[in-house]
Amino acid sequence: MKPPSSIQTSEFDSSDEEPIEDEQTPIQISWLSLSRVNCSQFLGLCALPGCKFKDVRRNVQKDTEELKSCGIQDIFVFCTRGELSKYRVPNLLDLYQQCGIITHHHPIADGGTPDIASCCEIMEELTICLKNYRKTLIQAFEGVLQ
Repeated sequence: MKPPSSIQTSEFDSSDEEPIEDEQTPIQISWLSLSRVNCSQFLGLCALPGCKFKDVRRNVQKDTEELKSCGIQDIFVFCTRGELSKYRVPNLLDLYQQCGIITHHHPIADGGTPDIASCCEIMEELTICLKNYRKTLIQAFEGVLQ
């Protein structure tokens, strides 16, 4: 028996389906030179590891392993816990800790802005990381800060 012509089996899309492992590209890290602010270090920017949202399907284990192999020591996470759940990586902060990556979690609601005290705290932590030559990364949902 054929499926009804108005509904084709190929039209169904499960958000839980994973891409074939061989097809997934490694997580991309963009390295921002900080020479304009008299700093010899680079700051990494990347998309949210393991994110599964809309057309994005990342593998959290592979992405985290890639971050470790790149030598990432500190990571700044601005997603709220609710957003981490929404993007299907509710345990990402714990995974970073298990991998030995120091996590600086400063939740800022999507579309929101941090207050001055939070900005100062983030900048202070970031400055300490960079002054101590730690390989530091900032993550955003799509890997860009707007």
